[in-house]
Amino acid sequence: MFKSRRRRTYRKRRRPFPLLTIILAIPIVLILLELSTRLLVGVMGKTAELAAYEGEPAIVNVYRLKFLNEYDQPYQGLSEQGRLAAHRSLAVGYQLEGEQTSNFWQINPQGFRDTEPVPLDKPNSEFRIFLLGGSTAFGQWNPSNQATIAAQLEARLKERVAQQQRSPEKYRPTDLPFYKPDLEKALALPPKIKDGQYRVINAAVPGYASGNELAQLALQILPYQPDAIVVLDGYMDLLLPSDRMATDIPHIETFLSNASGHFWTHLSQELTSVVTNTYLIKAIQYWIVRPQPSVSRLSLAALNGTAHLANYLPVNSEELQERVTRYRDRHKQMIRLVTGARIPLIIAIQPEITGRGGNQQISLREQEILVELGADYQTRIQDGYVALAKSLDQLQSWYPENVKTLNFYDVYNDFSDRAFWDAIHLTEEANRILSERLYQTLTASSELQVPPSRPIP
Repeated sequence: MFKSRRRRTYRKRRRPFPLLTIILAIPIVLILLELSTRLLVGVMGKTAELAAYEGEPAIVNVYRLKFLNEYDQPYQGLSEQGRLAAHRSLAVGYQLEGEQTSNFWQINPQGFRDTEPVPLDKPNSEFRIFLLGGSTAFGQWNPSNQATIAAQLEARLKERVAQQQRSPEKYRPTDLPFYKPDLEKALALPPKIKDGQYRVINAAVPGYASGNELAQLALQILPYQPDAIVVLDGYMDLLLPSDRMATDIPHIETFLSNASGHFWTHLSQELTSVVTNTYLIKAIQYWIVRPQPSVSRLSLAALNGTAHLANYLPVNSEELQERVTRYRDRHKQMIRLVTGARIPLIIAIQPEITGRGGNQQISLREQEILVELGADYQTRIQDGYVALAKSLDQLQSWYPENVKTLNFYDVYNDFSDRAFWDAIHLTEEANRILSERLYQTLTASSELQVPPSRPIP
């Protein structure tokens, strides 16, 4: 008998892939992918195009604020730094840096959105109208200075002066006739505005609320001898907590009191920046993902946050009333400031996209914006605008001779074109509508009209 032999099979055990090898392979693979991407982009001739890409549409970064310290350096630890430089100011929170330019805006030496400087000494023939407000008045997302409300209003006033010179018979004569039929005919004509060089200066700053504007008016604007002042605001006062008197550089108190914490935040942001600026990541975003900023991110000019807009609105009626009372009281102080100098003041509530909700001609993109904002936001912002309107009615009743108030919340209700880029920022054509309304209000002001030769009976 033969003993059965066990047949032994020997298998070579596979060694587990060392974890260290995997860890070392990852950066090598990423480096190879980065080099391959750079080579491919170079062959395609897209190097400059991709290098200019900053993770979102170029206009967004150009309009985003970049806050600078006293050494003209960005505050490290603040995210979302853009191209529009602003300095901290103890008086007004922050103000735009003078003499800066981009493909979309020009800022003059005084920090106003204007192509020419504004000297303190005003020429005798010049009429200065200052526009104050936040990002809507500033002209956020507009393609140029010329597209803004201020520029279009200036062009309209200059056109009016030219019309009066070309066709004086179409306007009310300075010397009023004595006979009643002739007098009635003369008074039916539109009055002339004073002849001269009209200049509308865009002094609005993205993110400003009424507290910033009050300080700006008292300390910066009045020395320029304005002949009229227009304030277009309201939205930021609804978003700004009632315990804050004005908008400031985001998280500046935390930054100053916790420098070490912001140092580590700065390091993490630098690391993130290194990663996101690689050709590999930028190429994926630019040609594949194509990320688009949310409506909330586009609408927030200076809060430096990414939360939904509804999170910034008042949580209850008491908080809403406190914010609206702050808005009313700051504008009451503005009225008192300009009354003694006999400067016409127009206070206007800025438009907001829910004011277009009942328009059957609203664009598809605006419909999408309303859907993204949601029902809760729409209800709460409408309540806020109702409260703002009531506060302006109070001011008009308290100071009927010193201020003219306007409510532009639903000014685009019958507008057939697109009016909004996001919740509050306007297209160039929408700016034209507002500039025309402001033009009509200004030219109706007796301070800008040519006084008649005798009192109108």
